[in-house]
Amino acid sequence: MNNILKYSLFIWVFLALALPQTISAQKKKDKKAAITQAVQAQNYIFKAQTALPQAGSTRQLTTDFDLRISKDTIVSDLPYFGRAYTAPMNPSQGPLRFTSTDFDYSITDRKKGGWDVVITPKDTQDPRQLTLTIFDNGSASVVVTSYNRQPISFNGYVIAKR
Repeated sequence: MNNILKYSLFIWVFLALALPQTISAQKKKDKKAAITQAVQAQNYIFKAQTALPQAGSTRQLTTDFDLRISKDTIVSDLPYFGRAYTAPMNPSQGPLRFTSTDFDYSITDRKKGGWDVVITPKDTQDPRQLTLTIFDNGSASVVVTSYNRQPISFNGYVIAKR
């Protein structure tokens, strides 16, 4: 009787320790597969959490700012902090709030996993280029270069569109 209790206790402890790790590993694989599929299909959203202007301090973003990417449209709703070299035509509109339907999109695989994505809008005056670095786990960064402003970077994560 005593041996049966020991074995059953051993089995319960083993299951309690092994099962959560198995579930966690499966969730990571599912997330990686979803990110891979979304990036390859050009159907994802970059959610910005931190803005890193070239001049000034890092800013944690508390409002929901994003960059929505699909095969035919790029919609940017990102903030800008930094120096402008020329005055905007419409000061009420933010420089990184635009919709583009005519753009170049190139994607390259990174050596250690993930992708580098370069987006060049053709139908907007500013920005000149958006460069995304997307990792397998969903974390990402965006560097925005402009004709009329200092560059700015954002850190955040990528999710698949539903």
